[in-house]
Amino acid sequence: MDESVFQAFLPELVDIRRRLHQMPETGYEERQTSAFVADLLEGWGLTVTRGLAATGFVAALDRGGDRAIGLRADMDGLPIVEETGAVYASRIPGMMHACGHDGHTTMLIGAAFRLIHDDDFRGKVHFIFQPAEETAGGAARMIEEGLFDRFPCEAVFALHNYPGLAAGRFSARTGAMMAAIDAATLTVRGRGGHGARPEDTVDPVVAASSIVMALQSVISRNVPPQEAGVITVGAFHAGSACNVIPDEAVLEISLRATDPDVRSRLCRRFEDIARLQAESFGAEVRIDWQVGYPVTINDAAAVGLAIEVIRDTFGDDAFEPLDRPMMGSEDFAFMLEKVKGAYLFLGNGDSAGLHNSRYDFDDALLERGPIFLHALARRFLA
Repeated sequence: MDESVFQAFLPELVDIRRRLHQMPETGYEERQTSAFVADLLEGWGLTVTRGLAATGFVAALDRGGDRAIGLRADMDGLPIVEETGAVYASRIPGMMHACGHDGHTTMLIGAAFRLIHDDDFRGKVHFIFQPAEETAGGAARMIEEGLFDRFPCEAVFALHNYPGLAAGRFSARTGAMMAAIDAATLTVRGRGGHGARPEDTVDPVVAASSIVMALQSVISRNVPPQEAGVITVGAFHAGSACNVIPDEAVLEISLRATDPDVRSRLCRRFEDIARLQAESFGAEVRIDWQVGYPVTINDAAAVGLAIEVIRDTFGDDAFEPLDRPMMGSEDFAFMLEKVKGAYLFLGNGDSAGLHNSRYDFDDALLERGPIFLHALARRFLA
């Protein structure tokens, strides 16, 4: 394509990103975001299919041929009060784009622009705009509603910005890229009473505290030393007065692993420890599991192709190998379970961390991200 056309479009692309930043919407509520982006791409002549996973959609570019690639961006924001002070800061009280999904969406828009203006390739490109990445597993729901049946892809790719990695530099690895996550609410039920007569009670606070401490042994004694795992008790709610033993205690717990077998082991040991520790105090437990994300596993050939494109397009130093999996989680993993592909990081430089009230996406990436996705699609389809 004529690079001058894209360069002339870049200021508009920045405006689009900042407009999206001003209207963050949480999972399955991305109505305004979805409509704005879908209308834009439909106006450019792409075939847009709306309503996948409520607010998700796919925009398709068909240049003939039998090969097809999927490029995915997430759209949802977070329930965080923004403190960036930016002139384009969130206009929605209590919500912000604190993970850069506004930037991911805009980079995919930029990739669509470049591919639309490129007549020199054959194949199909499915631009996948996904809702609810942060909490509700929007990728899994899109798949359940026929994403890859309706839009078959030979491979699927996604980019995520990463603070701390040099701005514009890419990073990835073959195999496990991101950890699986499982989250559970653990309710420990005892028998409350007066704080002066503990012998008449079954104290759920003591039982729950024992569970918290016992869980700390799982990683050191049930996970091979060469594997990674994390169990975090992020919340502990019990009681309301110093002289009252409550009836129950509630724990919010997350479990992460970079190997599917370790993931299964963590979940089993968590359930066993919770139940048996509680029983030893005469208490009972109820475990309510929330949506879990599998390990994000990159295909070797897909990673190899991406690295080749990065180095050919931007130079050898534009790629930095990721030496170990990240312990964060990503629901793009559901897509990679169904279709081979790769998930890559794109450095956001020295910015505040993800999910931070002062985080902001680096608009300079709106040039490099689309150039990479365009070149990747062309190379794959060739």
